[in-house]
Parts: sequence; C-alpha cells; structure tokens
Amino acid sequence: MGALSNAEDGYSIETVHLNILEQVLERSSARESLVCSYKNSFNGFAAKLTEQEQRKLRGMKGVVSVFPSRTLKLHTTRSWDFLGFPTTVRRVPTIESNVIVGMIDSGIWPESESFTDNGFSPPPSKWKGACQNMTCNNKIIGARFYNGENNYEDKEEKSPRDIEGHGTHTASTVAGVEVKNTSLFGIAKGTVRGAVPSARIAVYKVCWNFGCSDHDILSAFDDAIKDGVDILSVSLGGSSAIVFNEDPIAIGAFHAMEKGILTSVSAGNEGPEMVSIKNLAPWMLTVAASNTDRRIISKVRTGNQITKVVMGHAINTFQTKKNASQIIYGGDHAAHNSSSVEARACNAGSLDKDSVKGKIVFCDMANSGVGPFLADAQGMVMVDDVGSDDTPFSYPLPATAISIADGKKLKQYLNTTRSHERYALNPKAKIYKSQSIRDPKAPVVLSFSSRGPNPISPNILKPDLSAPGVTILAAWSPKATISGSTVDKRSSMYNIISGTSMSCPHATGAAAYAKTFHPSWSPAAIKSALMTTASPINASYHKEAELAYGAGQIDPLKAVHPGLVYDTLKADYIQVLCNLGYKPDDIKIIAGENVTCVKENGTDAVLNYPSLGASVSPEELIDRYFPRTVTNVGLPNSTYKATIGPQKLVNVTVKPNVLYFKSVYEKKQFTVHVTGPGIGKDKIISTWVLWSDGKHNVRTPIVIWSY
Repeated sequence: MGALSNAEDGYSIETVHLNILEQVLERSSARESLVCSYKNSFNGFAAKLTEQEQRKLRGMKGVVSVFPSRTLKLHTTRSWDFLGFPTTVRRVPTIESNVIVGMIDSGIWPESESFTDNGFSPPPSKWKGACQNMTCNNKIIGARFYNGENNYEDKEEKSPRDIEGHGTHTASTVAGVEVKNTSLFGIAKGTVRGAVPSARIAVYKVCWNFGCSDHDILSAFDDAIKDGVDILSVSLGGSSAIVFNEDPIAIGAFHAMEKGILTSVSAGNEGPEMVSIKNLAPWMLTVAASNTDRRIISKVRTGNQITKVVMGHAINTFQTKKNASQIIYGGDHAAHNSSSVEARACNAGSLDKDSVKGKIVFCDMANSGVGPFLADAQGMVMVDDVGSDDTPFSYPLPATAISIADGKKLKQYLNTTRSHERYALNPKAKIYKSQSIRDPKAPVVLSFSSRGPNPISPNILKPDLSAPGVTILAAWSPKATISGSTVDKRSSMYNIISGTSMSCPHATGAAAYAKTFHPSWSPAAIKSALMTTASPINASYHKEAELAYGAGQIDPLKAVHPGLVYDTLKADYIQVLCNLGYKPDDIKIIAGENVTCVKENGTDAVLNYPSLGASVSPEELIDRYFPRTVTNVGLPNSTYKATIGPQKLVNVTVKPNVLYFKSVYEKKQFTVHVTGPGIGKDKIISTWVLWSDGKHNVRTPIVIWSY
C-alpha cells in the first residue's frame, strides 16, 4: 500500500487494514485472515485470501500491488547472516581445523549434532589437553570440569556435561558445525552454525547450579593455556566490577595474552544502568549485546464481539488454542494464605488454584510464570513494568509480556466486562504462538546490556564493541529447562536465549575467523582489527553512545583486512597498571612476575588502544593527548590520510595527518589532540578519526565523558 505518512501510527494503520479486509472477505473474519500488519517502514499487510478475494483486493483504491508469499528454502538462524557473514565466506580449512577454541562455561552436551566430527581429522599435534569423565571426539577434543567445593546437586554428575544449557549454546555459536532444519518448536527455523565450524572445541566447566567459583575459573584459564587453546570465550562475570588484581578473569586473561591467546568476555546484563559494565581489563575483548533484524513476538487477542490484538514479547512455543479462554486478574484471586499484593504480581504460591485453574491470568508486573503454572493457569499475560520490550523470554506456560500502556487498557477491559451484565465474569483472551517479524532499527544495543564508563580504568572505553545477543538460536542441553524454571519439563536440543553471554561467542567466533588468516597476529592485533572495522551503530537510539556499544558492531569479513592495527605488548599493559596506581606487588598478582614501576607522568590514556577515551570532571576544560602507534598489515608503499568525524563541541587535531608506509609490518606514530570547553555532568561527546588509504578504512572512536 505504498509508503507511510507521518500522521499514521501503528494502531490506526492496522485498523485500516482490517477495514479493507472486511470489504473483500467472503467467509472468514478480518482478524483471523490478517497474518501481519506492516506499519514500521512501509504500509501493507499479509493476509490469508482466496484467489477471488485477492483479485477483489487488487482492484481497490490505495492498493499498489498484491502478490503471493513464497515459501523459501531454509538458509540460517539469522545472526551470522545479519553480520554479512554467510556460509559461503572464504575460508582456510587446514588452518581453521587447527584453531582450538576454549570455552570456560557450564560444560557441553557432546551428543548435539552441532558437535559431530564427521570429516574431521585427529586433533592438532599442539593439543595437550584431556577429556575427563566424558567421551570426546575430533570436534570436542578436550573437556575438563572444576568444582573445588565438591558441591554437587542430585542431578549434576561429576563430568563436563552441561545440564544448564548455557555452555552448549555458547560453544555452538562459536564453532558448531552446520545443522539444517533446526528451530525451537517451530520458532526461528533455519540452519544453526558457528563462525568457525571446522575449528576444535575445548571445554572447561566451571559453572554449576550454585554458580562459578573464582578459583575454578583461574584453574580453567591455567589448564586452557597449558592445553594449547588459541582463543578463549568467557561468558560470565561478577555482580560488580573489581580491581584487576582481585579479578580471576582479568588475571587469567593476562596470562593468556602473554601466550598469544585472546580472551573474549561478556560485558554483563545489568543495563541500561550506567557504570554497570563488567570485565574491564584492557587486555580482554569486552562485548556488548546488540540485536539483529529478527524480532520474536507473541500476540494476545482480547475481547468477545469487539476484539483487540496486542503485540507482546515472549518466546511462546505453545500452540495457539482454538478457542479463547477466560482471562482473570491475579489480584482478585489470591490464595487464602497470601495477599492481593503478591497475587497481583503472580508470585509463586500467591494464586488460588481453584479459581485460577484453566484460565489466563493477568499480572501487574513481569515474573517468571512459576506462580500461574503452579496454580494450573492456562496462560499468563503480564505487564512488562521494567520496560525491556526488546528482549523476549521463555515461560513454562503460554505467556506474553505487554507494555504498561497496553496493560492499563487490558485491566480496563477486564473491569468493564465484569461490570457489564451481558458479559459478567467472562472476559476472554487468546495467546498466540510466537512469530518472527523484521526489526528495521537493527542494530541497536539491548536494554539489558551493561554500559560504561569504565570504573577501574577510567580512560579506557568499555565495552570494546557489540555483537548479536538477543533471541539467538543455538544448541542446548536436553537436561536443561527451556525457560530456566525448574517447573518447566520441556526438553529441546536447540533453544533461544539472550544476553551478553550470547554476544561474547559471536565476537569470539569473529576473532577465531580472523586468526585463521593471520595465525601469527597477537591478541591485541586481532582485537584491534575487530574494533577498527566494526560497523557504526545509530547513536540516535542510545543516549549512552559509545559507552553502550564501543566501536560498533562486529564485521567479521572486514576484520580480516583491517589495513592498520594498534598492537600492544605485555610491557605496555604493565606500564598502564603502574600509571593506574597499582603497586608492584599488586601487579605481580596479575602478571605473575616481579616488576618495577618506572615513574612517568601518564595515565591509561597513553595505552596503544584502538579507541581514544577520556574521563573528565564536569565543566573541566578538555585538553587531552592520545599518543598512538599503528602497524601496517595492509599493502606496502601505502599512504593513509586522517579524517575527523563531525563534532562541533571539541576540536580534534591529528599530527601527522598523513602516514607513509614503505613495507608491511612497518610502524608509524601519531598523536591526537582533543581540546574544547567543559561539558556538564553525565554528558558524552564522541567523534572519530579515520585513517584511509583508499582501500582500507581504519576507524577509531574518540569519546569524552563526564560521570
């Protein structure tokens, strides 16, 4: 139906679509016929029509075109394709098969099709690892488990087997082989695959039902380095940021860096709060979570003769009921030993089972669904009172989460219907099985993704970059629950979950892919390649700007040919620790050796980092220097010229602004000088410097913040 007008909104457009359908349909209702109403980027709808009905529709005023929806062949579960990384990318198979990815996580389910070893040769000769209490193969070449407390629950066996699902999911995202025709009970159908399907996997199980112990984590790092892994993926972190010499992940990652191993870590799931980011050491790659253009929704229809469909968000695998069910308000059906306040929230044990059984319960706030499930409810509609409508979750019963505004309308419908004599006590609703729609705003950073600034190293921008981390379909343990709730008895070999735990393995996979083309590159060089080739993210959706997404979203293909890299050595990191005020004894804990801090006037801003960050006091005049060194990994006899991004609030000078390289691996130094008036508290200024030789574009963000 053409383009949208500025005056149109989602609900009025859908009403127009329903009215049009009413004019052409001969038997079914407009609501049942309507499949999807397009109201974001263009005006149109999909509907189930007979041949005669579509001919009638074709001739109506305002209809630009009518065409059939084709059934396409399954290709991918979306995230890698969205990143421009299809199955047909160029690979170096022999080198890729020698890359060993270490997963420090909750173990693995080795029987998953994602880890079959058909066509794999024996493990690389450099591999020195072991397989404990589990049968490995030529894909999963190593598996260890750690539980210093010997604190096992009944269902947990003493092995690297994954009963949580998390470790299986992350491992298949990095290096799972291609598995076609996968889905979660029909949702997100496609081909599941990792970034480096020919790579080997080594598993280090440190997480159990009780959590992940620091000492076990350090043990895993220690073993992984010794075993011969090439890259490490660590999708876990603490509840708060801690100094590096007390952080086992930072310490382990430092030792890995010494041995040429990059550690990719998750940023944390405490967003959108500022200063909520975890895993902050500059020698690690810290990954935020962004979305793809696939959004999973679960609609709910309310009403009897006058119906209304609300688009909620949930991963609802349950089939849509043929008939609508009675919907009741949880606050009106409290158990005798519970309060109406608890029942409004649908807390476990708060609902009266006799009055709730077989009905849909409306809850005033987001919850796990355990309360309605234990009360034998048929389904649950809840208000998403935390505003995280960008992240759908699974529940143990049919469910969807709706906005606060739609929640008010639904409660009004319940009150009005109950008070009307004709419909007394019989309001109806139907919860639909989830479907996928396109999100034209992607990529944006998810609300749960932790934000900077960096509280430990104040002038190092964290996160470093972002990667897909929402509604990711990947391998799963059949021993794990789908929703994470112990009452949920569904089992699946693949599951859809979200978190920076999912974005981290995407970055790990991209780093492993780059390493197959550049086996000798240092961890810092690979990290630099990923950051300087990352795709910019639309800042209009993020008041936190680069403090939410770092350098941008990963682009695995571009990272293979970055042109220039910012390389960093162990000594550089030690000097920065000195500049940050760490004592030699503290640094020894991190570096594992005696060091001497040379007295220099410097901060962490002098580190040769692929981003330029500065923390300033409110209204402090901005006057910051950033010395940097780049290494040519592109073409010999090349000339790079500097361009500065638009920014009216600061003045940026680059000296020299032209770099001449005669050979590959030649190094050149430059300095970026940023000056400007002071900025207010909680403000961010950002721009970038771009080095280009006409073929390679090396983009480095410049971010100034006051917090």
